[in-house]
This record gives sequence, structure tokens and C-alpha cells, in this order.
Amino acid sequence: MHAYATTFNNVNVPIIKLTESPPEFHSIPTTTIPLCPPSLLLYIYTLTEPSLFIDPSSYFLNHKNMGSLTHIVEDCMGVLQLFSDGSVHRCSLKDINFPFPAVNDNSVDFKDVVFDRKLNISLRVYRPKSHASPTPANLPVVFYFHGGGFCVGSRVWPNCHNCCIRLASELNALVVAPDYRLAPEHKLPAAVDDALTAVEWLQREALMSEGSGDCDAWLGGGMVDFDRVYVVGDSSGGNMAHHVAVRLGAGSVKVAPVRVRGYVLLAPFFGGVERTKSEEGPSETFLNLEILDRFWRLSLPKGETRDHPMANPFGPNSPSLEEVDLDPILVIAGGNEMLKDRVEIYSRRLKELGKKIEYVDFHGQQHGFLTNDPYSEVANEALQVIKRFMIENSN
Repeated sequence: MHAYATTFNNVNVPIIKLTESPPEFHSIPTTTIPLCPPSLLLYIYTLTEPSLFIDPSSYFLNHKNMGSLTHIVEDCMGVLQLFSDGSVHRCSLKDINFPFPAVNDNSVDFKDVVFDRKLNISLRVYRPKSHASPTPANLPVVFYFHGGGFCVGSRVWPNCHNCCIRLASELNALVVAPDYRLAPEHKLPAAVDDALTAVEWLQREALMSEGSGDCDAWLGGGMVDFDRVYVVGDSSGGNMAHHVAVRLGAGSVKVAPVRVRGYVLLAPFFGGVERTKSEEGPSETFLNLEILDRFWRLSLPKGETRDHPMANPFGPNSPSLEEVDLDPILVIAGGNEMLKDRVEIYSRRLKELGKKIEYVDFHGQQHGFLTNDPYSEVANEALQVIKRFMIENSN
């Protein structure tokens, strides 16, 4: 149910009115929730000052109408606001002035599909136009889990959309980009649960393609190779990719005939109570420790710290990964990332446990360099690294 607060210029903006103390977060359709890495949020904010990157009509709330005791307790630059009474306000996609448009380079077709009808969550499928009909070289499948600190963003945000176009065209793959439930309305591990549901959706399509079932036209008739599936995740999406890898285990037999061959983690968003040197600073141009901590406060279960297993795979209460068989993992990070040290620690610890993992550092790059500028020279280099990883682990 919506309660309306009169906003700047007398424009009404819906906010979700929740229960009394203790507050319970209301579930809202994921398909309407935008999602993006924190670096992009600051990037947008910086480029659009002093006008702000959020339409004022959806940002400035009239507190007289909301009650004098209601105030903002967490603010992700207007995209997401948590109020003291437990209500949550999210701006609509049209109110965000992105610094770049969605690209259509005519190399890829795409469409949206609902993969979880119960929760009404959708994904976007990208197919290279050169493979509009069956060919001997069937397309591999690449999942792409977008970032955003588990709190903001969507498959439809232009940076995520542009990145998926590049992945589909450059890797010659069918790219599947799912949305997932966001915090604080849906605390972790909801996002990872939805990621597994998306993989199970592909499993159902694969099973139908083998029989007489009515599978999606883009997936049936020998169009794709369900035996060559890869999972790519950016930032918080990289965290999700790790947990999907752990849940599925080597061989991904739980989702047969889908076979995940490898995982690509783009600067995965991990945390921990003890700070790393790179987290302590200096801040990146568009990312700082305050933003990272805010995302953890909003996304982790109530009362939990950054050492929670969802945040810190090697925390004091995290299950041991020593006996867990994992498929190959490629980790990519920028040399100037605040998350760099923690990503390096993750890669080194898995290497010490005997896992097949490769770490690649792109000198001088900051968080989100591939997703936010997928047509750059360094993005092209990163895509070649991913392509080589896919070929090496294709069977």
C-alpha cells in the first residue's frame, strides 16, 4: 500500500509505508528497482552538480506532511532513502539523469523475460544478430549479475545494458542478465537465492529443449550450448557469483543439463570488520568507504557485521571452503580499487586451498571500469582476458 508525501513543486511521490516498530521492510517488484555499482552513483552525482542527478520532484520530501519525527537515516544519493519510521523511497528510472545513453550498436538483439513469476522478477537476454538461426557453433551462455551494493540498480540501467551488449558481441555468447531482490527491503541472502533461481530457469529451458516442451525460441533448436555456461558478476554481482559457485559446486550437477564451466568475478564486493590498507584509502574518484559501509548496513541481516559469511568468505563464522570443490574462477580488479586488497586476499586464500583461480590486475583502473565504460581500450583488453578464460575452460 502506498502513502503519498507532497514533494518539491507539489509533485506527489509514492513511498512504501511499512509496519510499526520493529519495522518490517515491504516487498516491492524487483522489475521496478534500479541497480548499479556505487562508483556509477558517485560518477553521476559528480557530473550533474549543482542540479543533482535526481529530479528534485522525486527527492526533496516535505517533512511537514510526513511528520516532524520522520527523517532520513540512510541516503544513497537520492536513488534509495531509508527513513526513521522504516519506510523506503526509491526514485524511478526516469528521474535519474544518466551521463550516458543506452547503446544500440546493431550487433545484438535483446528481450526481457520473467524468470520468477511468483516474485515477478525479470531478466534480459542478449543474442548476437549473427546467430539469429542455428549454426554448428552453438552459442555459450553467459550470466551477468550486475552490481550496486545489493541495494540499487537494474538490468535496464544503461551501464549494465551497454556492458551486456559488449559481452554478447565480443564473446559471441547468449548473455542472460537477471534482476534480483534488493536491500533493505530484502536482506541477504535474497539476492543470491534469486541468482540461483535464474540459473534454475535456464535449467528448465534446457530440459524443455531436449524434449517436446515449449522452451524459449532463443534457447531451443540447437541455438545455445547448455554445456558451456559461464557466470560473470560485477561488484556485488561478483560476490553473488562466488556464492553461486559454492552452492553449485564443481560440475554444477544440481542444474544439469546446464554445465557451468567457470566464474568471472569483476572486483567482487567483499567486506570484513578488519580494514584492509586499500579500504582505508585513498578514496577513489567516485567511491569511498562511507558508501561501502552504507551498503553493508543496508544489505546484511539485522545485527550482523561485515564478517558475516555473505560479506566475508573467510570470516570467523564463515564455513570452510577447503573441502568445497569449485569450478575455475577468474578474478579481475583495477589497480587503484579500494577493494583491491580484499580481492587479492580472496584470490590468494582460494589458491592456497588448491582451487583453480586466476587473478588479473589492470593497472591504474578504478571500480567498475569494464561495466561503466565497456567500449574503452582497457575494457577491450579485459574482454580478451575473459574470452581466453572461457576458451581454456570450455570442456
